[in-house]
Amino acid sequence: MDEFLIKLRAVAEPTRLRLLVLCAHGELTVSEITRILGQSQPRVSRHLKLLVEAGLLRRLQEGTSAFYRLAAGANGSGNGSADELVRRLVELLPADDATLALDRERLDAIKLARAERAAAYFRSNAAHWDKLRKLYVDESEVETRLIKLLPLAPAAQLLDVGTGTGRILEIFGDKVTHALGIDLSREMLAVARANLERSGLANCEVRHGDMYKLPVPTASFDAVTFHQVLHFADDPGAALKEAARVLRPGARLVIVDFAPHQLESLRSEHAHRRLGFANDEVAGWCRAAGLELVESEDLPGDSLTVMLWAADRADGPKDRAPGRFATRIGA
Repeated sequence: MDEFLIKLRAVAEPTRLRLLVLCAHGELTVSEITRILGQSQPRVSRHLKLLVEAGLLRRLQEGTSAFYRLAAGANGSGNGSADELVRRLVELLPADDATLALDRERLDAIKLARAERAAAYFRSNAAHWDKLRKLYVDESEVETRLIKLLPLAPAAQLLDVGTGTGRILEIFGDKVTHALGIDLSREMLAVARANLERSGLANCEVRHGDMYKLPVPTASFDAVTFHQVLHFADDPGAALKEAARVLRPGARLVIVDFAPHQLESLRSEHAHRRLGFANDEVAGWCRAAGLELVESEDLPGDSLTVMLWAADRADGPKDRAPGRFATRIGA
């Protein structure tokens, strides 16, 4: 009761209520919020601090910026009841309120500017990515195989390491309760945020982070994906061990990358550290991380063969918990 009253008191103020409505539509920085509300940065920061302390918002630091979003109950990072409270309050607010309508108009302008910046970055790199894609099988076929290897149930929570444009989050976003993408590139995170906003996937988020030090609790995810990321790693084995740390018992890790090849241009032009991986090599890393490699598939292309590897937590139950996976591969 006391915790609930604290949340109600925090909400019972016009500016803080406006803040909750804005964050219900996606994550925002302090500078973006001040432009929308037309208030000073110190005043906005005080209101945000109160909402975070009340457990209604989360604050995620990313370099010199801090992003604020609803405190959704996922992976120990928030409170599900707080999220539900906010959403119910937002639904009760009058749709024709002039102040909220202006806030939403300014929010739409900020989202449009974000999307334009992301599109500009994507265009500047599109030629390189298109050249690389021509070397291997169509991405749609890879995604189809990936979905079959990772048949997640609706209650599952997914982590995508090196999320890039957020494509994996888009694929699985409507299939899971919560999906989180981690990437070191802030430019790519901007692209991913724009893509997720366009797709309307409010249950998906992205965060700045290192694959060797994932900013999430131990045993907090039902699945982890590495999609065309591991070839950039200095130490792939260490990255897989860190991914295994955040997997729950019986959870699954899926890697999508290349089989061994001789295209040295990928090192010089695309900064690949490794020219593909052999099955034995991946199996060894998995064993060292406490994972059991249960399936692998190859998709040959013109110059490159795409590989998919699926590994389960070796200490997990023989049959996965029903709330995490829809089926077991090979069952």
